Amino acid sequence: MYKRILIATDGSPLSDKAVEHGLSIAALTGASVVALKVVPRYPRSYFEGGMPVDASDVKRIEAQWGSAAQAMVDGVKAQGDSQGVSVKPIIAKSDLVAEAIISAAKKHKCDLIVMASHGRKGLKRLLLGSETQHVLTHSHIPVLVLR
Repeated sequence: MYKRILIATDGSPLSDKAVEHGLSIAALTGASVVALKVVPRYPRSYFEGGMPVDASDVKRIEAQWGSAAQAMVDGVKAQGDSQGVSVKPIIAKSDLVAEAIISAAKKHKCDLIVMASHGRKGLKRLLLGSETQHVLTHSHIPVLVLR
């Protein structure tokens, strides 16, 4: 049924459940997996008058985020290996998370996206947005959302 499944993760416990489900589906269908973590390009300040960030600090922070992301997708690969599922760990650097997920799915010719939804409502949704909703409304391939 599925040949390549993209599993988007952010390292949260809810996202870990999506990883488990995605790997289970891959094991059942014989699909391979692309494990994706999207990392922002640089620290942002949402408030005027925020403290400026030195260029060397930006590089250090980006390196920390990158190594944490690599550890996260490597963990998914290890889980996949234990289940006999081929996993390709991928990190995307982008401030547009949903677009990065859709782009990676297209680039790697995935036929299913598996991701979690945190179910934010009200002000939190307005401020933080809904990456899952964006993926659902803009993806041309099926999306499995776990809550």
